[in-house]
Amino acid sequence: MSVSFHLKKQLDRFVLDVEYQFPQGVLVVQGESGSGKSTLLNCISGLLQPDDGYVQIGHRLLYQKQKQIDVPVQQRNIGYVFQNYALFPNMTVEKNILYGVNNRARDGKQRQEMLDYVAYIMDTFRIQHLRKKYPRQISGGEKQRTALARAIVTKPDLLLLDEPFSALDIKTKEIVYQEFLELKHAVQIPIILISHDPREGDLFADYRLYLADGHISTAI
Repeated sequence: MSVSFHLKKQLDRFVLDVEYQFPQGVLVVQGESGSGKSTLLNCISGLLQPDDGYVQIGHRLLYQKQKQIDVPVQQRNIGYVFQNYALFPNMTVEKNILYGVNNRARDGKQRQEMLDYVAYIMDTFRIQHLRKKYPRQISGGEKQRTALARAIVTKPDLLLLDEPFSALDIKTKEIVYQEFLELKHAVQIPIILISHDPREGDLFADYRLYLADGHISTAI
């Protein structure tokens, strides 16, 4: 499923103006702090309204200024993992993961299928044993896996990751890097990953963009 976008947004120091298209795989977006990387993700997700442009996933047009199309965030079917993971502190790992899909089951059969899929995802991410734990009781790597599981369990058309490894220590990063490589091959959905670390680009990127002051300085 291909992803294409052309987004413009006036920021304090410059106008974000980025146009790109890529098929299934991982697009790594890199650049200096303040270059517009997170703003780009927020515009794609619908959390921030662009000034102009479009966002399209497959055949679905999610945003286009000229046609006055602006699909609400909750209807875009985009998974988003934030830098701080944004887990609910008063919910267990299991309830955090269930949060995104709880309202999707229309009957008992669908509810059971959903619970089975949640169990499968938790097994895949090796966090089944943590299901009754709260975020304060688990490690940084476990929080990261929980946040990824919560995003994946909704079966999104696109996964957005905003520096998901930045809060991890070096030892944990090495473990999580391997897990992410496994995830990359296991899920057949496009992924946009923001990172400051050149090594993460080398490890994960099928496609690579460098942003400078809101524009593409290099595309690989």
